[in-house]
Amino acid sequence: MEQRKNILTASYKARLLDRMLTAIIDARTSAEHLPGLLAQLTAGAVDGVVRQVLIVAAAQQPGIEDLCEETGAEALLGIASAARSARAEWIVVLPADFRLRDGWIGALKGHLERGQGAALVQGWSDGGLFAWRPFGILVERSRLETAEDSDLKGLRRRLGLGRRRTG
Repeated sequence: MEQRKNILTASYKARLLDRMLTAIIDARTSAEHLPGLLAQLTAGAVDGVVRQVLIVAAAQQPGIEDLCEETGAEALLGIASAARSARAEWIVVLPADFRLRDGWIGALKGHLERGQGAALVQGWSDGGLFAWRPFGILVERSRLETAEDSDLKGLRRRLGLGRRRTG
């Protein structure tokens, strides 16, 4: 009986981990708004959506190491190397000034549970009424591990993302 319980528990944990993702935050151009995004991702970790947070930073970018130590995130130098360090099969790559929309946790959970593929993640920035609308991407780890380190726009084009959206 105990062995069956352990097998069921392991199976349940495996299903949960399949629905979790690694968040990679691209902070190479600016890390000013990074704490706000990290706070949003903490809610996702509590709710069982975010498994790991990796921050892509420029070499010796001031304050990143301290922020990583405080939040449990890890700093790396490129998106491809961050993808290779990811523990989850699904990765969401976001710019540091990105803000997730209300309901993002439910939207991402639903997207992953339905088994839908890679998608563009829409959000907003703190730039005011006429600010540009930043985007992130949700993609399988294997598609990012060999990607060249470029900006999100280049990754989106190379991965063929642009129509399906989530978040």
